[in-house]
Amino acid sequence: MVQSVAIIGAGNMGSGIAQKSATEGFSVQMVDREQQWVDKGKATIDKFLQEALERRIFRPEQAEGIKSRITGVVGHENASPETDLVIEAVFEDFELKKEIFASLDSTCGENTILATNTSSLSVNELAQQVDRKDRFVGMHWFYHPAKNRLVEIIPAETTSQETMDAVEQYCKTMGKVIIVCKDRPGFVVNRFFVPWINEACRLLEEGVATAAQIDAVACKEFRIGLGPFGLMNLTGPTIALHSSDYLSEQLSVPRFAGADNMRALVDKGEMWEIDEDGECDEEASRIIKERLMGQAFAICSQIVEEGICSMEDVDRGAKVGLRWTMGPFELANRIGVTEASRMAMEYADMAGLEIPGWFSGRSEPFEFSYVDVDVDEAGIATVLINRPEAMNALNVKVVGQLGRVMEELNARSDVNTIVFEGAGKAFVAGADVKFFVDMIGEDSFDKIEEFTKDGHRVLNMIEDSPHTTIALTTGLALGGGLELALSCDYRVGTEKTMLRFPETSIGIYPGLGGTQRATRVCGIEAARFAVLAGNFIDATIATALGFITHLVDPSEVSHTVSTIASLGKPDDKYPGRPSDPSHPVSFMSKAFYSDANMGAILSGEVPEGFDPEDKNVARQLKSLSKAAPVAVRIASDLLNEALSTDLDAGLQLELDALDEIFATQDAREGLSALIEGRRPEYVGS
Repeated sequence: MVQSVAIIGAGNMGSGIAQKSATEGFSVQMVDREQQWVDKGKATIDKFLQEALERRIFRPEQAEGIKSRITGVVGHENASPETDLVIEAVFEDFELKKEIFASLDSTCGENTILATNTSSLSVNELAQQVDRKDRFVGMHWFYHPAKNRLVEIIPAETTSQETMDAVEQYCKTMGKVIIVCKDRPGFVVNRFFVPWINEACRLLEEGVATAAQIDAVACKEFRIGLGPFGLMNLTGPTIALHSSDYLSEQLSVPRFAGADNMRALVDKGEMWEIDEDGECDEEASRIIKERLMGQAFAICSQIVEEGICSMEDVDRGAKVGLRWTMGPFELANRIGVTEASRMAMEYADMAGLEIPGWFSGRSEPFEFSYVDVDVDEAGIATVLINRPEAMNALNVKVVGQLGRVMEELNARSDVNTIVFEGAGKAFVAGADVKFFVDMIGEDSFDKIEEFTKDGHRVLNMIEDSPHTTIALTTGLALGGGLELALSCDYRVGTEKTMLRFPETSIGIYPGLGGTQRATRVCGIEAARFAVLAGNFIDATIATALGFITHLVDPSEVSHTVSTIASLGKPDDKYPGRPSDPSHPVSFMSKAFYSDANMGAILSGEVPEGFDPEDKNVARQLKSLSKAAPVAVRIASDLLNEALSTDLDAGLQLELDALDEIFATQDAREGLSALIEGRRPEYVGS
């Protein structure tokens, strides 16, 4: 597994990859051909870290730790031969990359993986330039790599599965959203995005509208913050021109070649002039909308037809990599697939493209899968909740798909272990709150109850699975995500693990088994600490309380899963006490949240014998004061019931209390405030 990396190239992209890698704890060498470029790369990182300090993203000691993990190296031939992964991040010049990889191939240790960061060049052709063809892979990082969460991973035809596993784990450790795609020109995002930008230039060239007007229509129709001309001014028209010409040449599509006005702009070294008047007439708006949408629909249908990646990954690339509100296929559903198909075919006729039969003339909406399943030869099934653009939040579709997956896996004799994982930096960040707000607004409590009952059914299928179940809570696990994890036999965490039950602070209670399973895992007092006050629980505290059963280094996750799979189901899934009673949080919870103190706590008072000035006590009192009183009371009652009922009966009590909690003014206020990004004001009813 990857623990040390070397980045070849200390420019904006290389220094960004180095910074992100060091931030996530990797040992990093930042390499360039001269000391001045290494120093410039370090200065770039220093600038970003200083900005992060000013915005309180990092503490001073964290920033110093990041810098201490980065070593400057002059000359790629001087990179340590023991490095696990070397990422080349120089200019898009095939001959230059070829030269660098020939050198790295001879100087790096036999186990080192070589990766090229490219947005366009053929990974297969570059792989042929090295002897270690099984340990060569393509990566397409998106700017800025320390902030943009998307990475496209492109295996060559010769890349081994072991290499892919190592590189994917490296990206996952950094919370990246991964798209694994075929080696085709432009890969996924650039395949449709570069011609999209070029088409905007052609619209300007044809006199359809001004740059400002085209940007305004694009922002409105695609629900994005920056139009094509604004984006080019930000990233540089030269990059757009180079990418357009490359795609045109590689795909033999003349329409993709850089527009004449873009070429002239680059020759002059200028930027686009974008005035403030974005208003244009209805006909011009229609042409802009249909041309840009038709282009996106046409090319994205080709991406899927060629097997480069799935429909869902195309949308994911747009939403995560480009920060579009909706992906192209989601957009097609929104405007109507019949209309989207018409636009695509009109653009295809103009560009000389072929539209696949499943898209042309289609009228039915697209159905998307958010739960991916992979079963390996050892009988370990990995269930990936793949909705990273929404932090893998549980909605009706996700829960329904998860239920169908569990029905299938529970019935399979070739499966012995089921591993649940979330794409990106979160495991599952709770339930989709907007659904609750919408249903409350419509007085559709029956739909909330139906969703919750279905969630109980699915989590019970995990609870009662004949197979060993493992949750990889290696990132955020909030609310419903934590409840899903607690239904599993084991929970594996890393230093990035962060757990929380936030429900009482938004006017509700954990309704997917949180009150029942938490108590059974760590005991009533620690469960009150977690549920009533909604405390954030880091990896160390989670392990002490028993919410995490295995705390490991990210590089050990795969090995830990294999070890657990060999052991089978636990003898005692619900010990009813903290794993480490001597831990300060376990000790404090036992004392503060005792039965004797609950009357005072529920009344908003300081329990007798506790100093409100004590920082630990003050923290609990502050958290409780921000929670909805009705939610705290109902949650407290449900936690108590877990001591005297069996699990099924306790879960039913959670369902029975739904009408009461969602009928309160506090529930409506808390959920609405969360959606609106404001602090709720509870009235206690």
